[in-house]
Amino acid sequence: MREQIRQLLKKVYLDGVATELLQASRHILFYTTRKLGRVDHRIIEKYFSTHEIRKLHIGCGDHVLDGWLNTDYFPKSATVLHLDATRRFPFCDDEFDYIFCEHMIEHISYPQGLAMLSECCRILRKNGRIRISTPDLAFLIDLYKEEKSDPQKEYIKWASDSFLTYAPFNNDTSVINNFVRDWGHQFIYDEKTLSESMEMAGFTNVTRCELDQSKFDALRNLENKNRVPEVCLILETMILEATKLTAGDQPV
Repeated sequence: MREQIRQLLKKVYLDGVATELLQASRHILFYTTRKLGRVDHRIIEKYFSTHEIRKLHIGCGDHVLDGWLNTDYFPKSATVLHLDATRRFPFCDDEFDYIFCEHMIEHISYPQGLAMLSECCRILRKNGRIRISTPDLAFLIDLYKEEKSDPQKEYIKWASDSFLTYAPFNNDTSVINNFVRDWGHQFIYDEKTLSESMEMAGFTNVTRCELDQSKFDALRNLENKNRVPEVCLILETMILEATKLTAGDQPV
């Protein structure tokens, strides 16, 4: 029996290594193909030449927005720019008017997220505006309370049915545990932490917004409501906007 277990563990380990090597080779091939073909260079050049008001969408996935320079780590389209948000962005200072990032920052570590926010501030023009949508830690904490609202009950049922088929019953503890670990989540922000991080990166006038709502026309109706049921998206999502200002400037 011990020998069978040892062989099984060895197979699992080797399969895991093989999978990691295959993924790494695919990543290298993807990156090399994009660079050699100057795909990303052409995407940036075309966008800049046709848009006076420049808007950067970080981590677009399948949610490609018209009029925006859509980016993703592994683009599924030749029209989407490859962007590693954990590294220096391939743009000069003060090149964009707006930045939108939806349910992406939680997929990188906190130091990487702070570096990303700093890069966003660098490439924005004066009075440029950023909009960050991300899960709210407070929503997870509230899910654990004994008294639950109807939307919270609906969220727990939806999450359990969709992602926790192994669980014997709908359970807030299982949903919370899964949320902080699944989908590559690295750091779940609360409003205080994200707001302070945006200010550390150089932003000011941080304000919380409702789904699809903003003082600025360019930042309205951007969230991907097809990703999850809307009542669940509203419940889990925190949206903060902020402005890039220099000393002595006033927000517009």
